[in-house]
Amino acid sequence: MQHFLAVSDHSSQELQDLLNLAIRLKKEYFAGGNQPLLKGKVLGMIFQKPSLRTRVSFDMAMRHLGGDALYLSPNEIGLGKRESIADVARVLSGYVHAMMARVFDHAHILELAQWSSVPVINGLSDYNHPCQAMADALTIQEKFGKGKKLNVTFVGDGNNVAVSLMHISAKLGWNFTIANPEDYDIRADAVALAKEIASETGSKLTFLRDPHAAVRGAHVIYTDTWTSMGQEEETAKREKVFPPYQVNAGLVSEADKDVIVMHCLPVHRSHELTDEVADGPHSVIFPQAHNRLHAQKAILARLFEVA
Repeated sequence: MQHFLAVSDHSSQELQDLLNLAIRLKKEYFAGGNQPLLKGKVLGMIFQKPSLRTRVSFDMAMRHLGGDALYLSPNEIGLGKRESIADVARVLSGYVHAMMARVFDHAHILELAQWSSVPVINGLSDYNHPCQAMADALTIQEKFGKGKKLNVTFVGDGNNVAVSLMHISAKLGWNFTIANPEDYDIRADAVALAKEIASETGSKLTFLRDPHAAVRGAHVIYTDTWTSMGQEEETAKREKVFPPYQVNAGLVSEADKDVIVMHCLPVHRSHELTDEVADGPHSVIFPQAHNRLHAQKAILARLFEVA
């Protein structure tokens, strides 16, 4: 791999190989620690948006593999404002061995990769969230195993997390269903790409308005915040639209008896997800968060061609 910008950029086998590597590195870590595969390597971490999981998981992934990470705040770079993205990419390429960027505009990630001479990882953009999707897939396979025909349902806004979950579900042959309100659909180009992938893997894609219909037979119910960063001015409007899409005990009871409930965090409790479900027996939200660390180790190791 040259970069890791979207799960849709990689074949089904490449993604499964990454997941297999993540499982191996996770087992190795809990058996006494990872080998210093990235000794002497430095990851530059560019943040336009704040984050708990992205920052800490990438920092600790580098440490576990013997490398180091350098945090660069919005004030230090001003990506595309204080300095052009092309210039930032070329300057940082001479200082660090890889970059991870968490940005508002997906075009910024693409431009970084265009001008960088070192690998670039998409830590989140307004279009997608591929590292989250890898952690999600790792969590799902740990629960249900590999090669199963699963039903994955997303309930809520058709946002960047939904895009990457849809794409990785299609890549791995899982059926993907989303239930969202009108005017909050997944963007059309992402859906068109998912349909192309699904035509090759046999994944079934379903787009609904009714969350109750969507969760019938679901092995996975996934939800996310109703208002993402950068959409704060829409909060009042969204809080009137989304309550019927809350994942609560009643909705979960309509799914498969062994269903797992997922959320990329941070969770707004009593909004998209109730406490009863978030802290209940079906929830895997914290193992899912921890798997960011191990999935990203695999991405880093593969980009550096050391595993």
